[in-house]
Amino acid sequence: MNKLVGVVRIRGTVNVRHDTAETLKRLRLKRVNNCTILKVSKDYEGMLKTCNNYVAYGELDEEILDKLLKKAGSDADAKKVASGEYDMKKLKELMPVRLHPPTHGYKSTKLGYKQGGDLGYMGGDINKLIKRMI
Repeated sequence: MNKLVGVVRIRGTVNVRHDTAETLKRLRLKRVNNCTILKVSKDYEGMLKTCNNYVAYGELDEEILDKLLKKAGSDADAKKVASGEYDMKKLKELMPVRLHPPTHGYKSTKLGYKQGGDLGYMGGDINKLIKRMI
């Protein structure tokens, strides 16, 4: 399976630029604490840069991917995705996944990950955030 990226919306819609709001809609992130799974591509990389100040994203490991798919669909769906039986079209039907706010809250919804917050590219640490939200 190719590299998959988990994207979680952290900030709301007040005073959002039109192009950023449109990008969030195209990523199917209409509400705070929604999560979607994307395949890594140049198109999606550009979209993630556009909405960098409203989402957290990073590479998913198999354990968290399995938990997300079980929450979105059923155990059978999770097994089919893990075996490569599902393609991205079928996966898009299961998305977005509605998550709870993270246990013990966000570090900061205004600062980037490198500055001590939760926004932007998190690498593998997105798995810790999503685990606290499931």
